[in-house]
Amino acid sequence: MMKSSIITILSWMILQISSPISAQDFSTLANYKLRNTNGEWFSINDLNGAKGVILIFTCNHCPFAKLYTQRLNELHQNFSKLGVPILAINPMDTLVYDDERFALMKTKSEQEGFLFPYLQDNLQLLARSFNAQHTPQAFVLWKVDDHWEIEYQGAIDDNGAEPEKAKSYIADAVSALLSGKDVKLKKTDSFGCRIYYRSAN
Repeated sequence: MMKSSIITILSWMILQISSPISAQDFSTLANYKLRNTNGEWFSINDLNGAKGVILIFTCNHCPFAKLYTQRLNELHQNFSKLGVPILAINPMDTLVYDDERFALMKTKSEQEGFLFPYLQDNLQLLARSFNAQHTPQAFVLWKVDDHWEIEYQGAIDDNGAEPEKAKSYIADAVSALLSGKDVKLKKTDSFGCRIYYRSAN
């Protein structure tokens, strides 16, 4: 458990966190500040009035993650206007993967026309808190009173190669929640590139 602190990386990466997010309490999600590819700092507090959030752990280099740009743009267009935006988060270790550098994140976002924030979790704190294992991996969070609950986690859909044949797990989950219904499928297996975490030592 981390105490409240301000961590500085490379003189420009500043991230404030009061405590790691647990599966039981996501209220601390608001304390995470990550750098967006537009150069600004972003936290979930910036999403005023959001009913839920679709978190997508993704990255630059993963071939499987590259299949999903258009689908994520469409999901963001469909659901952000209903109060459920997408946040894409890159947790990859830049000491291991040079092509995950922030400058290349910015290039990717611009070239591929991301309609959603693309955030760098270069301390891997957010990814650790969610126990994210792959890119891409999705989490649908829903606001309940003053805290967030995970309503779905796993794959984005069931067919990476053929989007026209894919069943969207995210769309099904968010649509159910917006209708006041329970999510029938709460968890699926995610596939893609493994997230390797730096040693805590």
